[in-house]
Amino acid sequence: MTITATRTHIALPARALLACGAVSGPLYFLTTLTQAAVRDGFDLTKHPASMLSNGDAGWIQVTNFLVTGVLMIAGAIGLSRTLEPGRGSTWGPRLLGVFGVSLLFAAVFKADPGNGFPVDTSPVGSGPAGISTAGVLHMAAGSVGFLALIVATFVFASRFSREGHRGWAVYSRATGIAFFASFAGISSGNANAVVMLAFWATVMLAWGWVTAVVLRTSR
Repeated sequence: MTITATRTHIALPARALLACGAVSGPLYFLTTLTQAAVRDGFDLTKHPASMLSNGDAGWIQVTNFLVTGVLMIAGAIGLSRTLEPGRGSTWGPRLLGVFGVSLLFAAVFKADPGNGFPVDTSPVGSGPAGISTAGVLHMAAGSVGFLALIVATFVFASRFSREGHRGWAVYSRATGIAFFASFAGISSGNANAVVMLAFWATVMLAWGWVTAVVLRTSR
């Protein structure tokens, strides 16, 4: 009975951490898409989610970044404690942890307003192309976080392939490729409506992949 109690004591915190990681994506998009639907002037074909941090209601998205970042870090810790030793068991969780940390930076350093949102607000900045220092740091954090998430999909794909889970390997690689393509498109500076919507879709795809991997591990 002593051994059983000890194992339960170890397992429960790991399950709780994994649960945090599993809810991070759904919570992020529920909060973000609700704001996108009700905030005046916000357009999914023109604006990334980060711009919701501006304006009188900007604190909601800032809080969203903070909460989901902490949940994602917790999920990464849970994965590191739960995954069996092997390919990707170290770097997979670490990369997801980097993504979680990038969300915290995104909360602290807000994206600049622009492209008509918030309404009646003009972009103000002293950095390159009129971008503020906070805006530059926000984009840097986002780039690091997104690239870490993309690499994580391939790290886990390699692990799944080695374990013989071909379907999961294909799913992981397809997610990484799609997300990288849309990220490259929006980073090119020529983000039209199609590119912006594709970016929204692949960010959702990537968050969904994180949720799926965490749930698979928790089972």
